[in-house]
Formats: sequence, C-alpha cells, structure tokens
Amino acid sequence: MITVLCVEDEKDVRELIVEELEEAGMHVLQAENGKEGLETILEQRPDIVISDITMPEMDGISMLGELQINYPQFSNMPFIFLTALADREKMIEGLGAGAESYLTKPIDFDVLMAKIHGLVVRIENRVAAGLEF
Repeated sequence: MITVLCVEDEKDVRELIVEELEEAGMHVLQAENGKEGLETILEQRPDIVISDITMPEMDGISMLGELQINYPQFSNMPFIFLTALADREKMIEGLGAGAESYLTKPIDFDVLMAKIHGLVVRIENRVAAGLEF
C-alpha cells in the first residue's frame, strides 16, 4: 500500500485531501506545517508528499530544501506542491526546488489523483525491478 503524507495547515483542506486519498485506497499521514512534515518524513518515510507552500513554522519550499540539503537519501521522494500561489514565479520556484508537480487550489481532485496514480505506477515499477525510488 502506498503511503502519502499530506502537509497542509488548513484543517478543512487537509481533511478533504486525506478523505479523497483514503477512499482511493492509500494510507495517509498528516502534518500541519513544514516542521511537522519534515519530522514525519524522517520518521515514517512516506512514498509521496503532497504539501502546501505557505504554512507557519516552515513553508513547503523550505521543507523540501531541508530534505534535499541535509537528507539526500530522501532526494528522490516524489513531492507535489498543492497551493493557492498560482503566479508563474512561485511555480518556477517550486519546480526549481525539486517538486515533481505544482498544482493550484481550488483542488482539481481528478488531476491530483492522475498525478498520484502516475507516481504510484513509477514507484511500483521501480520496486518490482529492485530499485529504490
């Protein structure tokens, strides 16, 4: 079973995302901000991370940067930014930081699930081939 970490400071949005992912058969972990998200990644090692960008304590881009700089063993972990920041510069910054995808709110769950499904296929193929993701 694929484990997804949802890092989102808005409780209602986080719960909606978690519900959709669980209904799709995924195990879902939750964090309220980037600091909690980083701790959860290090402790639980989820397969995929979905993260907001603007959050208290540590934003999503800082969380991803911290992983890539200080925890290179997590550098291949698929990371999807899901944010209200729709301007081109933020999108370029998020993708340039190493995110797999950059989706904007309001959430289009069909697009989100398609992105996740594509990542799941890649993860399963790599695991079947005996490779790390």
